Amino acid sequence: MITAVVLITAERGALPKLGETLAAVAGVSEVYSVTGDIDFVAIVRAREHEELADIVTRRIAQVPGVARTLTHVAFKAYSRHDLESMFAVGADKP
Repeated sequence: MITAVVLITAERGALPKLGETLAAVAGVSEVYSVTGDIDFVAIVRAREHEELADIVTRRIAQVPGVARTLTHVAFKAYSRHDLESMFAVGADKP
């Protein structure tokens, strides 16, 4: 499974409804509205790179109100459980 983080900039006036529209796109597992230079972060999961390309370039980028996308493909996932256990190393020792 390929996971990508897609940073999305919205066109002016599209913010109120764009998040829900993006969340309904097939292949998009989560959408977050965020502060800063971008407006939304979408988490996309696909089986192949070709499917990922289709989700981002055809399904997301063509949604009315999407001005720009910037995609980051994940190499490795670290779960909260993994991070907690990493920081707990040696914590049992006085």
